[in-house]
This record gives sequence, C-alpha cells and structure tokens, in this order.
Amino acid sequence: MSAWDIIKIILQIFGGMGTFLVGMKMLSENMTKLAHGKLKKMLSKTANSRFAGVGIGAAVTVLGQSSAFTTVMVVGLVNAGIMTLFQATAVIMGANIGTTLNAWVIALGGSDITVFFFILAAIGVLMTMFSKNERVVTLGSVIAAFGIIFVGLKFMSSALTFEAGSEAYNRVSEVLHTIRSPILLLFIGIAITALVQSSTAVNAIILTMVSTGLMIGDGGNAALYIIIGSNIGTCVTALISSLGASPNAKRAALIHFLFNLFGAVIFTVILVCWPQFSDVVLNSVIPSGSMKLGDVDMAPGMQIALFHTLFNTINTLLFLPFVNGFVWIAEHLVREKKEVPAHGDLYAELDDRLLRSPSVALGYMYEETGKVFSYAMGELNRAFEAFLDRDVSAAEDVHMRNAELAAANRKGVSYLVKLTAQSAALEDEKTVSDLHYVLNDIMRIGELADNVTKYTRTTAEDGLVFSEEFLEMLRAMYAKIRRLYELSLEIFLHRDKGKLRELDALEDEIDADRKMLFSTHIERLNEGKCDPNNSSVFINLVANLERAADHITYIAHSVGEGGREAYLEKA
Repeated sequence: MSAWDIIKIILQIFGGMGTFLVGMKMLSENMTKLAHGKLKKMLSKTANSRFAGVGIGAAVTVLGQSSAFTTVMVVGLVNAGIMTLFQATAVIMGANIGTTLNAWVIALGGSDITVFFFILAAIGVLMTMFSKNERVVTLGSVIAAFGIIFVGLKFMSSALTFEAGSEAYNRVSEVLHTIRSPILLLFIGIAITALVQSSTAVNAIILTMVSTGLMIGDGGNAALYIIIGSNIGTCVTALISSLGASPNAKRAALIHFLFNLFGAVIFTVILVCWPQFSDVVLNSVIPSGSMKLGDVDMAPGMQIALFHTLFNTINTLLFLPFVNGFVWIAEHLVREKKEVPAHGDLYAELDDRLLRSPSVALGYMYEETGKVFSYAMGELNRAFEAFLDRDVSAAEDVHMRNAELAAANRKGVSYLVKLTAQSAALEDEKTVSDLHYVLNDIMRIGELADNVTKYTRTTAEDGLVFSEEFLEMLRAMYAKIRRLYELSLEIFLHRDKGKLRELDALEDEIDADRKMLFSTHIERLNEGKCDPNNSSVFINLVANLERAADHITYIAHSVGEGGREAYLEKA
C-alpha cells in the first residue's frame, strides 16, 4: 500500500465523517422545527418526578436527535432559572438513553439498504427545491438529512472495507491490533469525541469498523472501551456551553459529566474484570452471523449498539435514586458567588443556548419580557406616587430606571434578531414581530413615567395646588390602570385570549374616566373653582396616564388573533 493510498483512505474517512455530521446537524435542526412547540411543552412539564424527567429527556433527545442538543438546552434552562437542578439531572439521564437510538440507526449504515437512503436523500432535496409550503420544506430537509447521514456512513464504510488478506487489510489490522490498553482506548474515545463534539460520530466510526470485520485491539471488549470514552467526551459540549453562565448552569453541566464519569468507571471495572463480557453477554443476545443483509454481517454493529443502550440505561437505573446526591456534589464543587446583582439588570440571563430550539427560546423570551414589563410598571407606579406626594427626588430614580429599561430594550431586540435567524417557522416569525412591538410599548410606558416626574417638578416649582376631589378621581383612575396591568401581564404570560374582553372593558372605563376628568376640569375652570395655571399639568398628566393604559392594552393584544396590528385596525 502506497502513501497515496493511505492518504486517500484517511481523506475518505474524514469526508464521510464530515458528511455524516452535516446530516446529523440538518436532522437535529429540522426535527426541532417539525416538533415546533412540543419541545417547549415537554420541558415545561418537567415536574419533580425523576421518572417524568427521564422520559422527557429521552423524548426530547429523540426529537432533537442529539443528547448534546438536549443537555445544552437544559444548561440554558437552568441558567434562566426555568428548571431546577433536580429536574435537570433527571432530564440529562433521560437524554443519555434517548441518544442510544442513533447507534441502532447507524448500525444499519453498512448494509445494502443504504441504496434506499440515497434515493431518500434525492427525494428530500427535491421536496425542499420545489415546495413552497414551509412544513413540507422542513419535512424534505429531514428526509434529505437521513439520506445524507447514510451517504456519510457509506463513505466511511467504503474507506474501511478491504479484501481480507490484502495488503491494505493487513496494514490497518496491524495498527488497530497494537492498541490493547483499556485506559488508552478509553482516552481515544474521550479525545476524538471531545474533538468532533459528537459521540454519535465516534460510534459511527466504531460501528463501521467492526461491521467491516476490522478488529480493534485483541477483539473482545476493546471497542467497548472507546464507546465508554465517547460518553465522557460528549460532556465537553455542555461544559463549554456553561462557561460564563450562572453557577447553577455550571452545576448542570458538571452533573452531566459526573453521571457519565461514574458510569464509565463502573463499566470499565466490569469489562477489565470480565474480559469475556462481549462474548458472553452481547454475542449471546445477538450471535455473530445471525443478522445478515446480503453479504454484510449486521451482528457486530448491532452488538455495539446494544452495549451503548445497556451502558446508558443501566447507569440511569443505578443513579436515578441518587439524583439529590448528584445535586449535592455539584453544589459543593461549584460554589455560589456572594455577589449582589446589579439593580435592574434586565435580560441579564438571556441565553443563546436556548436558540437551538426556537420554540423554547421564544417561551423564555416571553417570561423575561414579562419581568421587564413589570419593571416598567414599577417605574410608572413610583412616578405616580411621587406626584401625589409632591416628591421631586423620585425623578432621578425614575430617570435611572428608564436608562436601564432602554438598555434592556436593546438586549431584547438583539435576542429577537438572533431568534429570527434561527427559526424558519412562520408562526415564530409573527410572534417575534409582535414581541418587537411589545418591547416598544414597554419603552413608551417608561418614557411616560419620566414625563410624570416632570409634571411633579412643575407642580412643586410653580406651587400648584390640586383639589382633593381631583386627586381622588385621579387615584380611582390609576387603580384601574394597575388592575389593567395585572390583567395584561396575565394574558401576555399565559397567552390567555379569553380574558381580552375583560381587559378591553376595563380600558374603556379608563377612557371614560379621562373624558370625565377633562369635562370636570373645564366645568371647574368656568366656575372659577380651579386655577387656570393648573391646566397644562392637569391635562398632560391625565393624558399620559391614559396613554400608558393604551400601551398596556397593546401588550395584552399582542397574543390575540392577528396580534397588536389587528387590534389597532379594529380600534
């Protein structure tokens, strides 16, 4: 075998791996789009039940076609405070079980049915090219991705398929035969997986090797050590994703690592102490030569897939009762920093990890925007109370909060832009568009609060005095605005369209109060009971409060039929 032949084999292996990884990425992204909303619903239902968490973790991983995808999502959700460490631990365990499905699919990669998947890839590409329906295009991408995965596997298989007894076969066999140390094999699995950041890719290589008859080490358990190592190596993705995140997010990534590390130690000890494990356990369940498709013996690959399933399932069963123990270890290894967060640091926890699933990121964005909405309303409350108390010192605080609100708005808009780039779902695009308007409405509430502080300053500087009758009417109107906000926030966070009618009725009452205050003020002016110097402050104050109520109403209607724009057209 010449040096050029060796180079061609290496290039073909890497080309096949690259094709395989592209297919896996396509499959993960488009399966997530097809499961639009389902991932979010699943993760939001993660209760304090260990079994529910495991089931949800496995299901989300099957839908997302990647345990790394699920684990990074979990780190993001923990970082956002949406998921507890207890819940995250169970979901991570379930994700490890869910990813074993990939090994079984890959085990088919060396068979003659790959011709079918070549055709499937072509069909998927045609669907994406000629269909204008978004869902059909996404489905076509999923079909094409399956085909591309098997094209990659076929490339790797072809590169590693040599005629028994040939020079190439003997050379490759000699190299593989020299690697016998369990620890070395374990570290090879860890290193390669950490490098390509995909345990599925490493499993694909090992499955292809054993399916083509190449022996690693002295056979027996040798290939299994690499599979064990790949489970540790896949934790690198989550560990990297937790850098710069909250302590709890780092703990979630650490729990993922510890779970796989403890399992790897247990299984390594078993395999070292029981050299016949592969022959006794795996070969007895799936005997060599028992699963032939054409000239290809599927059994060796199926045995590897079986071991991968056993490894993750048994580890989950072993460690599931000790979820709290994993949480305790993680909390003691990653200490909480005793730092007081910056006042009003809004959107500080916006997490790009969640963008891997737009539907989950969108749900999280709603929750965070709800907090910003509350912050702006708190600003308006502060300004109104300061007006009643003639407290000019509140202006500086409200102005500072307004600056924080503006910074939050920029963060929110930036995140929505990233979200738009990640999602191709038309429903998501419409929702993101509505959220842009909501951010603007929140900003307007903050600006109106700033205006109220200016009227307070004018009142104090000019010595203006308002009657108790006016102040009581103003308090009654503002009490309705507070109730309007509470209702609007509830509708916004829970997308509860059924309460929009109640909200609109309350907003109509606030409009009526504004008209009544204006008409009463004019009557008092005509009767000489009110100082004309009060008019400017009086009219602008009431108008600004009513305008704030309008923006609060718009926020609620962003979740209604047709969104904010449809409401404005009808109004």
